[in-house]
Amino acid sequence: MAEKKEKLFEQFPPISTAEWKAKVEADLKGAPFDKKLVWRTNEGFNVQPMYRLEDIEDFATTNSLPGEFPYLRGTRTDNDWLVRQEIIAETPEEANRLALDVLTKGVNSLGFNVQDPSAETLKVLLAGIDLKKVEVNFTCCIKKAQPLAEALVAYVKENGCAEEFKGSIDFNPFKKPLRKGVNFGEAELVKMACDLLDTVKDVRGLRVLSVDSDMLSNAGAFIYQELGYALAWGADWMTMLTEAGRNASEVACRIKFNMGVSSNFFMELAKFRAARMLWAQIVAQYKPECGCAPKMVAHATTSRFNQTLYDAHVNLLRSQTESMSAALAGVDSITVTPFDTPYKTPDEFSERIARNQQHLLKEESHLDKVIDPAGGSYYVETLTVAIAKEAWKLFLDVEEKGGFLAECNAGEVQKAVRESAEKRHTDVARRKEILLGTNQYPNVNEMAAEKIVDLKGSLGCSCGKHNGDACDNAAGLPTKRAASDFEDLRLATEAASKRPKVFMLTIGNLAMRLARAQFSTNFFGCAGYEIIDNLGFNTVEEGVDAALAKGADIVVLCSSDDEYAEYAPAAFKYLNGRAEFVVAGAPACMEDLKAQGINDYVHVRCNVLDTLRDFNNRLLNK
Repeated sequence: MAEKKEKLFEQFPPISTAEWKAKVEADLKGAPFDKKLVWRTNEGFNVQPMYRLEDIEDFATTNSLPGEFPYLRGTRTDNDWLVRQEIIAETPEEANRLALDVLTKGVNSLGFNVQDPSAETLKVLLAGIDLKKVEVNFTCCIKKAQPLAEALVAYVKENGCAEEFKGSIDFNPFKKPLRKGVNFGEAELVKMACDLLDTVKDVRGLRVLSVDSDMLSNAGAFIYQELGYALAWGADWMTMLTEAGRNASEVACRIKFNMGVSSNFFMELAKFRAARMLWAQIVAQYKPECGCAPKMVAHATTSRFNQTLYDAHVNLLRSQTESMSAALAGVDSITVTPFDTPYKTPDEFSERIARNQQHLLKEESHLDKVIDPAGGSYYVETLTVAIAKEAWKLFLDVEEKGGFLAECNAGEVQKAVRESAEKRHTDVARRKEILLGTNQYPNVNEMAAEKIVDLKGSLGCSCGKHNGDACDNAAGLPTKRAASDFEDLRLATEAASKRPKVFMLTIGNLAMRLARAQFSTNFFGCAGYEIIDNLGFNTVEEGVDAALAKGADIVVLCSSDDEYAEYAPAAFKYLNGRAEFVVAGAPACMEDLKAQGINDYVHVRCNVLDTLRDFNNRLLNK
C-alpha cells in the first residue's frame, strides 16, 4: 500500500507559488491580481486568495499543543464547551422555574440578572440547581456586586460546594465610562475590586473581575480592536491590583473575558486563538505562582450588532456561523443570542432554537470531540498571527497612554470604536458589508412594524425603548445595530399613507434589462417599496403608459449602456414629470443625460441608504 501511494503522488509534481499565481493571472485575462483577489481587511492587513506551507514555516505559533503554554491551541485537553442561556424573568421564582426547565434541555451554564442581591433572593433563585454541575453567572449594577458576592459565597458554603463551584459575577466598573462617558476613579475601582477578592477568596471557581469586550463588538468595533482593548482591559486589572498588593495569581484567576463573536467566520476563529496566546504572555510578565494563571477563561456571545428586524430568521444563519467560530476556537462557554432579540424579549420558541443551535454543533457535528481542528491550517494560522500583531500594536499603544481605564476616562476608546462603527455603517449603506435581507435581497413584501413588541435588549437603543439612535450618548459607545438605518427607512414606508410603487421599464437587450431589473428590485426593495417587474416593452412610450396605469411613483429604465443614449431621453420626455425617473446603471453617456435633466441613477457605486433616504423624502412627504 505504501509503495502504491508513493507512485500515485509521483504523478503530481510539486507546484510552486509562482506557478500557481501565473496560472491564476492567466485565467484573470489581464485583470490585476491584487485588485481582483486580494482582500483588504478592516484589521489593516491583506488576505491572499491562497496560502501554502511556506507561509507558516517560520511561525513559532505552530509548535505548541493544546493545553500547553501559551495556549494558542486551547487551555484544555478537550473541546467540550458549556452551553449557556440567559434567564429573562420578572421575579426570582419565575427565573428559578425557567432555569430548572432549561437544565433538562441540554443547558449547563446559566446567566441571571439580579436586582436584589439578598440571601433570600439567592435561595429562591438557585433552589434545586446542582452547583457542583451547573455554572452560574450573575450580572448586576456595580454597587450590588459586593452584597451579591457575600450572599453567593455564603450560599455556596452552606451547600458544601465551594471546591466544585464554577461561575462569575459581572463586576464591570468600566461600563460607566464606556457607555455614558462618565469617569470612574481608579482608587474607588481598586477598593471595590479588593473587597470582592477578599469576599470570594474561599470559592476558587468564582470569577469576579470582568472584561466585557462584547460591549465593544456589539458597538461596531473591528475584530482587532475588540481583542486589543480586551487585552488592555485585562492588563489594567492585573496592574492596578498587583500594585495594590494583590498576588498576581489571585488576580489572574478571578478575571473572566466575555467576548463577542461576529459573522466573519475565520477571522473570529483566529481572534480567540490569538487572544489566548497574547493573554498568556501578558500574565506571564507578572510572574504568577500558579501555573493556571495565564489560562484565559473566555465566554463568547453571538453578535447583536448585525442582527436585523426584517427577515429576522436570517439572524439564525449569522448566529450559527458565529457559534461555530467560537466552538472551533475552543472557548469555554457560548451564549447564542435569540433571533428575535431586535424586536421583542425572546420567547420560549426563539430560546429553544438558540439552545438547539449549540446542540447541533455538539450532537450532530461533533465539534466538541476535536481540539483545535483549525490548527495547522495555512490560512487560519496566518490569520491568527496577523490579528495578533494588529491587536498587540493597539494594546501597546493603550499601555503607553496610561492604560485602558485612562483611555476610557479620556473618551479615546469610545471615539475609536465610534469611528469604526461609522465606517461599518457606511459600508452597510454602500453594500460593501452585506446584511442579507436588509441591504441586499430584501423580502419586499414583509411588514415588520406589527411584530415589534418591545426593544428590550436590542442595540437599536441602549435604553431599550427606541429603534433609532435617540438615546445614543455622544460620549459613550455607539448603540445602533448595523441594520438600524435601513430599518428606519422601511418602517417609515410602512407608516406612510401610501406605499410607493417602483415600475421596471424593461426594454432592449434581454440580458442587460433582466440583470438591471433584478438589481433595481433589490435596490428599491431595501426601502420596502412595492416592486412591479415586467418582461419587456417594444417602445418606451408603451412602458411609460403601463407604468402610469399601475400608479407608479418611480419608473426605472432598465436596458444596456449603449441603448440608454436613445431610450433614456425619449422615456424621460414622454414621462414628463408624472413620476420619478431613474436610469439603472452608470452609462458612459451619463453626463449627456444629466444635461437633459436626468439626474437619478442606481448602480453598484451608489450609497444605497442615502439614495433611498432621498426618495423617501420626495415620496413620503408629499
